[in-house]
Amino acid sequence: MTHDDSRWGDDPPHPPQKPVDARWGDDPPHPSQERADRPPGTPTVGWIGTGRMGAAMAERLARAGVDLTAWNRTLAKAEPLKEHGASVCASLTDLRDRDVVFTTVGTSEDLEDVLLAEGGLLGGDAVPGVVVDCSTVSPEASARVRAACEERGAAFLAAPVSGNAKVVKSGKLSLVVSGPRETYDKVAPLLDLLGRGSTYVGEGEKARLVKIAHNLMLGVVTQTLAEITVLAEKGGVPRHAFLEFFNNSVMGSGFTRYKSPAFVNLDYRPTFTPVLLRKDFDLGLDAARRLGVPLPVTALTAQLIQASVATGRVDEDFAILLDLQAAAAGLDLVPENVEVDDGLGTGPEEGD
Repeated sequence: MTHDDSRWGDDPPHPPQKPVDARWGDDPPHPSQERADRPPGTPTVGWIGTGRMGAAMAERLARAGVDLTAWNRTLAKAEPLKEHGASVCASLTDLRDRDVVFTTVGTSEDLEDVLLAEGGLLGGDAVPGVVVDCSTVSPEASARVRAACEERGAAFLAAPVSGNAKVVKSGKLSLVVSGPRETYDKVAPLLDLLGRGSTYVGEGEKARLVKIAHNLMLGVVTQTLAEITVLAEKGGVPRHAFLEFFNNSVMGSGFTRYKSPAFVNLDYRPTFTPVLLRKDFDLGLDAARRLGVPLPVTALTAQLIQASVATGRVDEDFAILLDLQAAAAGLDLVPENVEVDDGLGTGPEEGD
């Protein structure tokens, strides 16, 4: 017997649409498209949230020549985008006439606040044509925001991403998207500018489930990699040698290669913190309960992630799981100070 949950959306995908114009498509322009200072049919874009991820993604659009205006609670974090041709605004109301507005925020509450609270994006008479949310939030919050957008006449796409700021800069970001197919087809050219492309998975909140499942794998793989790395080192094998072999084997992946420099040199500058990973595991285990799916390995990993949070090292990268595993094995780790290829072709950056 299959379990059905309407929160993820049950409608079958629309049939393939005809190719759209690379700039915007054939639909009548949003009123803001009639500005005289840009070619007809080119979408104007707003960006909400310029933390590590948001800033890197918005920069890619600005560098591609997109007419982009960015907003962030701490305005200074958006200012660097001006160097790449973007504008910065002090109020969310300044983004209401944009054709497309992207959001990259930390929590479900943040998303509802910037869109639905007083003074938020959807609080006036004018609304953007499309809202594209690239955050990792709960399906319930996403559904509430989708309903609010539709009520006000704006289309909504859930478009969470796989990667971090360094992945964005290397051009290897990927997105999973759900919502109206015709809206996806319209904004796909913009999504393509953000990285290697996007995958459409259907209507409703299906993209949220895909992203949460993705991040469960992220945590489980990192914990497993920590365990076998500690096992090898306690048996006398240097971490860099073990991981070089592993990454060159059929078991290696882009992710294990990317995480290897942190494991070898104990470089825990944050790309994704234990607190954020714990949030995603909470969402995943909640989805599993609702859908009736046992996740025993995930549940155990969630406890180990909680243990990493309990150490107080909440501003470091979740790769500190390696330290916890080493401590449990009675092994003192030291940086090996070996140059390790991360597979992205870019050097380390502060805050990545």
